[in-house]
Amino acid sequence: MSDAALLVQGLTRRYGERAALEDVCLSLPRERTLVVFGPNGAGKTTLLRVLATLLRPHAGSVSVLGSALPAQSWAVRGRLGMLAHEPLLYRELTARENLRFHARLHGVREARVEELLEAVAMGSRASEPLRTLSRGMVQRVAVARSVLHDPELLLLDEPYANLDPAAVELVAPLIGVGGDGRKRTRVICSHDPSGGLAEADVVLGLRAGRAALLRAADQVDPDEIVGLYR
Repeated sequence: MSDAALLVQGLTRRYGERAALEDVCLSLPRERTLVVFGPNGAGKTTLLRVLATLLRPHAGSVSVLGSALPAQSWAVRGRLGMLAHEPLLYRELTARENLRFHARLHGVREARVEELLEAVAMGSRASEPLRTLSRGMVQRVAVARSVLHDPELLLLDEPYANLDPAAVELVAPLIGVGGDGRKRTRVICSHDPSGGLAEADVVLGLRAGRAALLRAADQVDPDEIVGLYR
């Protein structure tokens, strides 16, 4: 089995005439974290959606966990965990009902649901409909959903959005280490130069759909990240 979790060559994805991603290349070994920076509209979310098998590339090649996309999307979907801007949860269901629903989809024991509700300090609010909870509480439940099945690859779009410092301390270990104690393989989209850089092994900076920066994190100056937004 290859050590590469991601291999991307010449990835291009368009919306009509506009290129959201153009000729993007990157690789990421397993148990490493790629942090993607860039201003709004740079292509970060589109990249996550391609890696998550939700969008097809228009050009280039993409391999995720050894499976070529889109032809082998079926082989990788159950091995991914995704946390998007939208929490992918049902607002009329409770936190517990949402997690139980996803547990059944992935064949996960219900005890895991209770473990995660306690881990994100939502046990006492687990029976309330999501529509009655704060955005930060919903984000905690969404994080729990993304790691429920202990995925091999996590795709995270600003995972600490809407979380206060205490909540960040709760969810950070969940998205950092898998059930077997190994570091998770992750792709994180971030607007936080210092915090994102601290979590990264590899940094990708996008500007207008192109890779303006791709380097090992220990070789990146924070000012280079800030420069992407100017």
